[in-house]
Amino acid sequence: MATSRSLARRLGARLLAYAESKKNLAGSACGVAGLGLTVIGAAGTYWPVVVAGLYAAGALIAPPERPAPPPPGGPTEQLNEVRERFGRLREYVAEVDLPDPADGRLAELMELYGALLEPGWVADVLAADLESVHALSRAIELDVPECVDTYNRTRWWTRLTPGGESPERHLERQLSLLHEEAERLTADLREAEVRRQQTHTTYLEERGQHS
Repeated sequence: MATSRSLARRLGARLLAYAESKKNLAGSACGVAGLGLTVIGAAGTYWPVVVAGLYAAGALIAPPERPAPPPPGGPTEQLNEVRERFGRLREYVAEVDLPDPADGRLAELMELYGALLEPGWVADVLAADLESVHALSRAIELDVPECVDTYNRTRWWTRLTPGGESPERHLERQLSLLHEEAERLTADLREAEVRRQQTHTTYLEERGQHS
């Protein structure tokens, strides 16, 4: 459900951006001209085709949008801050002695975080999704340190009063849940890239039909 809501919000934002774009405004202007031809009877019975064709032609000839300059404290700066926190987290967990298999699960989680934050096109995709940046920042700054700290405290008490559920089991489960969350985040970013590729393919196909 959370993933569906996230996808719906992204789709709504993209539709709003297109509605305000030069392509839509130019296409709409040409479409209105088509409606004018319909009113005076010049379009005939094929007026829907005329209006749609004029809209498509206007959208194709419209100049491309200029990318807005990144605002102060924008996505790139936010991602750099997350990288700094991740560097501190990596130094911290390197000094912590965790049992297997929790230690292996933590290593996998840190590897996944590192791959997402490594400078390059993957990080660029991540930076464009502020919700994903927030989720990753929260996990790195709060969730992982809390898992490790709570395990160390609980283990100390368990030594004094043995019994009860194993703190190692809780730690492993917590790290597994964080790993699943990171995998979902990665899948959402990949899905966004697939949709972007499909949209561009459709655009090129439509442009070829009207050229």
